[in-house]
Amino acid sequence: MEEVRVRFPPSPTGYLHIGSARTALYNWLFARKHGGKLVLRIEDTDTERSTEVSEKAIIDGLEWLGIDWDEGPYRQSDHLDEHKGSSGRLVADGKAYLCFCTKEELDERRKAAEAKGEMFRYDGTCRSVSIEEREKRLMAGDPFVVRFKVPDGGGSVVFDDVVLGRIEVSHEEIEDFVIVRSNGLPLYILSNAVDDHRDRITHVIRGQDHVTNTPKQVLLYEALGWPLPRFAHMSLTLDPKKAKISKRRHGEVVAVEWYREHGFLPWGFANFIALLGWSGGDDREVYLSREELVQVFTLEGLTRANAVFNYRKGDPKFITDPKAIHINGEHIKNMPLGELVPHARAALEKAGMWDDAWAGAKAGWFEKTVDLLRQRYNLLTDFATLGRPYFSDHFEMEDKAVKKNLRKDAALEQYLPMLADELAAIEPFDLEGTEASVRGLAERLGVKAGLLINAARAAVTGQTVGPGLFDILVILGREKCVVRLRNAVGFI
Repeated sequence: MEEVRVRFPPSPTGYLHIGSARTALYNWLFARKHGGKLVLRIEDTDTERSTEVSEKAIIDGLEWLGIDWDEGPYRQSDHLDEHKGSSGRLVADGKAYLCFCTKEELDERRKAAEAKGEMFRYDGTCRSVSIEEREKRLMAGDPFVVRFKVPDGGGSVVFDDVVLGRIEVSHEEIEDFVIVRSNGLPLYILSNAVDDHRDRITHVIRGQDHVTNTPKQVLLYEALGWPLPRFAHMSLTLDPKKAKISKRRHGEVVAVEWYREHGFLPWGFANFIALLGWSGGDDREVYLSREELVQVFTLEGLTRANAVFNYRKGDPKFITDPKAIHINGEHIKNMPLGELVPHARAALEKAGMWDDAWAGAKAGWFEKTVDLLRQRYNLLTDFATLGRPYFSDHFEMEDKAVKKNLRKDAALEQYLPMLADELAAIEPFDLEGTEASVRGLAERLGVKAGLLINAARAAVTGQTVGPGLFDILVILGREKCVVRLRNAVGFI
């Protein structure tokens, strides 16, 4: 069997967005599944919009997601002479021609066609230009484009798409299309095909917005005598209003970088975007490792129906698709602790809350705390926000915690100092000891244990929910708990 070779060819005109990342991921998964190669090719021939900053942002995004490539990055601009050479070969073989029709002439023909209620297509006027006339116009410096000559006499372009099935387009439906602009620069439709042939691409996996170009590219492949790659046109990524996701329309919320900055794990986010238009044939959503997803990935699993990215505006934590947050949370809960700890550290460092002792003498405590908290967290940023009471003495008391748990019974003004005294005296200060102390005091006071448990949680964390109280007490330690219980009286 020939080696599987796929490519990801981004245009460096902005950051890596969800739609492009999804395309890169599918190509990467397919290459890894078949032991093939992924080629990274920067299509930078749009000189007005292409920038080095954008190229770096795209590469950074791929590296963060863990999408590595085997060849490249190549640059399309390095092969312009090859693109032009292919155009010249087509002209020399009579399969393309120079078109001198001006924009004004084409506009007049378009208006005339529209007046008749007809769809405008180039009518092949310059097909009949003689060699002598062509040379005369070239000598005069008349501008021209190069058009591909679609075969006459009926016939169709036929190819089998892995996702869409058999596609057949009559030659009569395709106009003689431009392959080189009047400024001498080849169009994407030619350059892309030439690059794919040179890079020996066996499978072209791209969005359905390119499917209208494919019959034209098939004609180019056939005219140049090149073997066709297999095509797989995957569904598009749409917003909740069913508009195509784009950098210009949707802004930073569709940028991969946004998710990196807002607490997503690289593979957790990759896991989510893999499900935007692909299914393993069951209801499974969480793939905790790359190997798991590579094993089950097939192009046949790509869906025809467009995928909807259900982002919504509001609090940054909920601006994205709820499924993305859920899947990321599952990765946080289940990934090896040793892999999660550096991510938690980075979140605390970014928030200015890191203590170097947590990487030294208190490293064991830090790991235990991260392990305790991760069962309730969905984002890495949660360690610095929801987790603040565990890593800092400076945290705000939630209004709900104060009203519901501290002010529920005025007697707590006496009970909390009593509980502080109890905890200050018990030995050892462990799960069994703290639980026995809290429940024993409740029994002696003749109150439900829940009253003291909920009040103590609010007092030491400022929150109404979290891990079990006795786990919290042990993690925070005797000294912090005693001080916080006494200080909480001020809120009553």
